[in-house]
Amino acid sequence: MAIDPSSVASSAAIEHLRWSLVPEVGPKRFARIVERFGSAQEALGASAAQLSGIDSVGSTLAAAIAKARDEVDLQGEVELAAKHAVRIICRDDEEYPPGLRQMPDAPIVLYVRGRIEAQDAVALAIVGARRCTTYGREQAYRFAYQLASQGVTIVSGLARGIDGEAHKGALSAGGRTLAVLGNGLAQLYPPEHRELADRIAERGALVSELPMATSPDSNNFVPRNRIIAATTLGTLVVEAAKRSGALATARFASEYDREVFALPGRVDAMSSAGTNALIRDQHAKLVTSAEDIFDELGEVGEVLKSSEAPEDKASSPSTLPLNDEERAIFDLLDGRELSIEAIAERAGQSAGKVASTLITLQLKGLARQLPGNLFIKARAS
Repeated sequence: MAIDPSSVASSAAIEHLRWSLVPEVGPKRFARIVERFGSAQEALGASAAQLSGIDSVGSTLAAAIAKARDEVDLQGEVELAAKHAVRIICRDDEEYPPGLRQMPDAPIVLYVRGRIEAQDAVALAIVGARRCTTYGREQAYRFAYQLASQGVTIVSGLARGIDGEAHKGALSAGGRTLAVLGNGLAQLYPPEHRELADRIAERGALVSELPMATSPDSNNFVPRNRIIAATTLGTLVVEAAKRSGALATARFASEYDREVFALPGRVDAMSSAGTNALIRDQHAKLVTSAEDIFDELGEVGEVLKSSEAPEDKASSPSTLPLNDEERAIFDLLDGRELSIEAIAERAGQSAGKVASTLITLQLKGLARQLPGNLFIKARAS
């Protein structure tokens, strides 16, 4: 019996899924297609001749794209997702992480086993070496535990070593954690983390942008790292050699205007050469505890350090400390439902900066996120 696609994905996500299954269409080319035709749905009806008018798409490539678009096994992909309890979301869906929306190469779709929640906007990535030391394992677990205990969602890649310990630390603290994979969710890797993956799906989500049956491949790890970086407020590199993939995550974090932190290690240890270099070259802030990270997160960090829940704080903005940027964004929330893009245009700020400020206002109980990634003032002045 065929699976009803609507049980796995929204109609918008199904339209995006068709494009994501076309090998010649990656996130950047998809963005140009949407810009040209207005939406993924409108582009589905475009002819090869119309597609050839897109920048860097000639007639030969356009013909290949049109042919593949119309022949992809959409039903097979939906059925495989359903078999593994996976849902497929796109940027039109509320669950799609707000941090990914501003990326120039935002994932066309995300495959999700578990659930991404609004609170996951307050997240930190913890990454590092697969072949790590006992010190690295202990510190990854320690930082994840401390941060998750204060309500921070821990994001990592489910890999051996530092990644696995970060997920375990968050789960032990009763917190949430997201694992972003460099393979399809029907191909769990590494296999020894199967039980850990099941626990993550219960307390967070397994996430991938790759088709369900995609096998693990080292070429997919760096693109995966950009999602880890963009989903979070910052990235902590616990232990990394000079050419560690964790350093790529740190570079993405810097490009996306996120914080970058690094844990110092022995100066004669190859396993810490990368982290020590990040600190030496001032590409990362040296941290020794979760308190150091909270201090760098400004107002968000202050709220997280507080033992009071945001709902218990004073409800009036006049009794809460707001900096100039927070006050400006709060004042723009005048009762109308506004998108991040609309607020950014009115405030004359970048969408990424506005998204960060909105997180702070939500933590203070002054702003509320609505379906469709819209925001509204939580309480009247």
